[in-house]
Amino acid sequence: MELVAEKNTKNFTMNKESEQESKTKISIKNARVWYGDFEAVKGISMDIKPNSVTAFIGPSGCGKSTFLRLFNRMNDYIDGFRMEGKIKIDGTNIYNKKIHVEELRKEVGMVFQKPNPFPKSIYENVAYGLKIQGISDKKVLDSRVEKALRQADLWEEVKDDLKKSALALSGGQQQRLCIARTLAVEPSIILMDEPTSALDPISTAKIENLIFGLKEKYTIIIVTHNMQQASRISDYTAFFYIGELVEYSKTKTLFTKPEKKRTENYITGRFG
Repeated sequence: MELVAEKNTKNFTMNKESEQESKTKISIKNARVWYGDFEAVKGISMDIKPNSVTAFIGPSGCGKSTFLRLFNRMNDYIDGFRMEGKIKIDGTNIYNKKIHVEELRKEVGMVFQKPNPFPKSIYENVAYGLKIQGISDKKVLDSRVEKALRQADLWEEVKDDLKKSALALSGGQQQRLCIARTLAVEPSIILMDEPTSALDPISTAKIENLIFGLKEKYTIIIVTHNMQQASRISDYTAFFYIGELVEYSKTKTLFTKPEKKRTENYITGRFG
């Protein structure tokens, strides 16, 4: 998959061997973000490992969602946005001017806080991204739709009614459908911005189980206000506060033996 226009430039495809050797999927060096004069992200550096779940936690307005959206350049649409620093995915600087953002977003999928299915059938929702890519072979589409719905643990619930409107599904089913829609285009990274905050406990548990299983094939980054959720599903946790990365470590370590007093105060409920 080529993200740059010039000939003889390197592709943006995953190299499994080099990826595992480097143990870094996303490398962030001194990332800073402004909206006008307001500095929302203040010089953050971190590495995110492949085939893992990384949780971003912190109080509202601390910059974690802004930071998450840097990885698929969703902030580009916001007036006054300005970014400094480097973000590399599989060694490619995604803020290079030659990058094709549309190609980047095939590689870096996103699931939002509220389910946002299109007003189309279940089938057409999942097939949408594939058709945008120019895939029209019905056998290929059928296969990819089924695969994605199975990965999202939704196939058995909808397989006999794929022509049904996606808007008729429950909230939890709609969110799993949105995950299936993301998986259908076969990204390597999945960003999730509070994907269960609008769901009931049963639907939340299904999404959490799904996330836990998906990390075998994908690198997942999730923003969550739910610290119990972060402790249940993530391998690594990053604590953000007022635009700064306060602490980043293995989840078990951060929740049981945090290095910073500010982290301890937050996870014990003393502030935030």
